[in-house]
Amino acid sequence: MLIDEFMPQAQFAERHAVRVAAPPERAWDAVRALDLRGSPVVRALFALRSLPALFSGRARGKALGGNMEGLLRSGFVLLAEDPPREIVLGLTGRFWTPAGGITHVEPGEFRAFDRPGMAVAAWNFTILPTAEGSLVATETRVRCTDEAARRSFARYWRVIRPFSGLIRREALRAVRRSAERSR
Repeated sequence: MLIDEFMPQAQFAERHAVRVAAPPERAWDAVRALDLRGSPVVRALFALRSLPALFSGRARGKALGGNMEGLLRSGFVLLAEDPPREIVLGLTGRFWTPAGGITHVEPGEFRAFDRPGMAVAAWNFTILPTAEGSLVATETRVRCTDEAARRSFARYWRVIRPFSGLIRREALRAVRRSAERSR
């Protein structure tokens, strides 16, 4: 998988998958056109994520985007894509802080990024052909650049992991609806 090229090992990870009754090409198109802004659950979670920065008087660097272009504007970097099999996004920052501490890193610098006190996240979508259509999976991997960052992220992860998983499951449901609707 392409994600292995950018993050072969992670300290934190989660995976989700859904079967889609559509060929990989349609599932790919649905992944690339994914727009989470239509999900009330995701909109509410993104709004909640922005509250700590609002209450602390610090604006979050960039608003979280609900579609691919919005994700890229909010700090994610397109690391690689292999249509119609896999797309990998990356993000670096201090996610546990109110403003998120997002730092822009070029794709070529991502794997070796080791600035102290930071976390490095890779998020992919993979599409595998099945007899019934496709299996669309998403994986999120996070590695921290030092022990202090790992401890901070671990506390943050205990709280947000269920919500992170909910966003990924919502994304997969949206991909399935879109791919199956376009039959």
